[in-house]
Amino acid sequence: MKYVLMFVETEEFAKELAAMSDGERQAAYEQVSEWFARYSAQIGHHAHLEPAHTATTLRLDGPDPLITDGPFVEGKEVVSGYAEVEVADLDEALAIARAWPACPVVEIRPLT
Repeated sequence: MKYVLMFVETEEFAKELAAMSDGERQAAYEQVSEWFARYSAQIGHHAHLEPAHTATTLRLDGPDPLITDGPFVEGKEVVSGYAEVEVADLDEALAIARAWPACPVVEIRPLT
């Protein structure tokens, strides 16, 4: 089965990351690199997303399409990246997600 793991940053996590020294931040990034290496056999495509303020949103639910700069929903949690994993079942996807060393929230969704 294929799942997408969406890595969600909270405002608190972003503040903690910004407050880290260069060395601490580098160590945190190295943990993420090690996670990707450890699960490389299960991970297909993955990417880090640009910050939410760089988004363009297209709304199709009105009489005319509406394009706005930035995310449609202003929230305290923002998807900052994702990884597609191919695993036996949801339990295996959960095990991989539990080992994620960065953002404090991981949303897991099956792919069709």
